[in-house]
Amino acid sequence: MNPTISPADLPESITQEQENLQACVNQPLFTRYSANPILSREHWPYPINSVFNAGAVLMPEGETLLLCRVEDRSGISHLCAARSANGIDSWHIDPKPTLMANPAEYPEEIWGIEDPRITYVPELDQYAVAYTSFARGGPGVSLALTRDFRSFERFGVVMSPEDKDAALLPRRIGGRWALIHRPVTTLGAHMWISYSPDLRHWGSHTIMMEARRGGWWDANKIGLCSPPIETSRGWLVIYHGVRQTASGSIYRMGLALFDLENPAVCLRRGDSWIFGPEAPYERGGDVKDVVFPCGQTIGEDGDTIHLYYGAGDSCVALATGSIRCLLGWLDSHPGPVKAGNL
Repeated sequence: MNPTISPADLPESITQEQENLQACVNQPLFTRYSANPILSREHWPYPINSVFNAGAVLMPEGETLLLCRVEDRSGISHLCAARSANGIDSWHIDPKPTLMANPAEYPEEIWGIEDPRITYVPELDQYAVAYTSFARGGPGVSLALTRDFRSFERFGVVMSPEDKDAALLPRRIGGRWALIHRPVTTLGAHMWISYSPDLRHWGSHTIMMEARRGGWWDANKIGLCSPPIETSRGWLVIYHGVRQTASGSIYRMGLALFDLENPAVCLRRGDSWIFGPEAPYERGGDVKDVVFPCGQTIGEDGDTIHLYYGAGDSCVALATGSIRCLLGWLDSHPGPVKAGNL
């Protein structure tokens, strides 16, 4: 029989770590910035309807770049970059759209481009921007590469409609590039992963996580939020679930963890949502009851997450969290990994 070990018998560092993790579990995992929203149409240098759903990256010189979805007054969306030294305020916004739809060369963009996710790819020394292109056939996934967010190499549609919520993993998996995305098929609206030798031709399409059924908060439709975070334990994924109610849809965030070398394998999935619309700028707006992150940056400590999210499809807001706390919460709130029969 193993002897009982009391906290006093544990090394101080281990005891402190356990106490820290317990504090994480008992506190909100993300804290809203007190002066939210950080970007709205009033900040924009040209007339727009709304700004939201921004991809995010920390540039080599230390500034934060947000590539925002901007809806103009015609209802068509484009992408525009905003830069800040601290990632919070004093944003310098491009005086004109950074990346416009180009339906003459890419007819899949005739109704605009939306919801970018940015991944820095060391092998290419470039940033991969996966975004939604919108046309008569519905939303599809398009891909572009850039080094400076001034000029872009467009690949066009890589996942045909109906598909969205995509991000590229930053390194090859088994010699192939991997893309997470959310097609809508006869099987439902689930998260998939696909593989490619060249970023243009994609195959080996596999469901990596299913939307639950019935009364769950993430029943019927899920999708990737910000790009996965590579940790020593696996790919940490923040995803959104859509709950249909009598008054409309509610977009909230959940957590899951996937195997590092086989990201189609879900290791852990939280049983409940971790962040939902509460503040007035989230409960109202063009689309009420929406929190929708498309990007995050990681602090110098390697742990602090600065999560940038669209609120109410009308503005960009900021919340901060901790990778360590998110992983600890997943350990404390295990849900069924395969929920297809629930």
